[in-house]
Amino acid sequence: MHGVPASSFLYRKVLDELAARGLRGVAFDLPGLGLADRPEAFDYTWTGLGRYAVAAVEALDLDAFHLVVHDVGGPVGFELAAALPDRVQSLTILNTIIDAASFRRPWSMEPFARRGVGELYLRGLSKPAFRGLMRLQGVADYGAVPAEELDAYVDLLKREDGGRAFLRIMRGFERTAAKQERYRAVVAPGRYPVQTIWGSADPALKLADQGELARAAAGPAAPFHTVPGKHFVQEDCAPAIAAHVRELAGG
Repeated sequence: MHGVPASSFLYRKVLDELAARGLRGVAFDLPGLGLADRPEAFDYTWTGLGRYAVAAVEALDLDAFHLVVHDVGGPVGFELAAALPDRVQSLTILNTIIDAASFRRPWSMEPFARRGVGELYLRGLSKPAFRGLMRLQGVADYGAVPAEELDAYVDLLKREDGGRAFLRIMRGFERTAAKQERYRAVVAPGRYPVQTIWGSADPALKLADQGELARAAAGPAAPFHTVPGKHFVQEDCAPAIAAHVRELAGG
């Protein structure tokens, strides 16, 4: 499950690495992002996106799966796991949000949530500006990601609506105590194996902050791995992520 401002494109390296280890990886775009539709009459909250994820899993006939979540794909994936707990074989958490009630958006994302300001901020998010943002917060090995691949993030974000649906996602965060309780229950020990893989150099969702909250939620027995990446760990550390998923999946 991808987050923002991304799409399933973020998992292109991880999918190849999973395939090399004998696993079939499935990544789909959430509404409003990537190549997915951007309907006006859609609930872009975590709840609404979670319902879409459940419908996608049903449409794909996934009777059992190992769930990998990242960024706001964490809350969306937790909604999926809460709805279909018997199908989740394991849960891998990548730099995401569990304690929803106390979460504050990082400086790079906060402007998108503010009406008027967000529209201006998004309009100014050119390809060179996005490359600079990825250098600061997204990828540790910046030189290893071709410029045209970084530029693809902007094309996939804006597409035909200029990113308006993305802004609705950013303004639909459900930072409530009820959601926090729901997500902690999904991550808590006992339902299925859980592990955390955290980009140790992430300046947005910091290891010492959100990373430690994830560690605490999963419990002391759950594996907790750090990798030398920033926020988009799938760009920096795809082989390590795939190896840890393969190990948790049983082989």
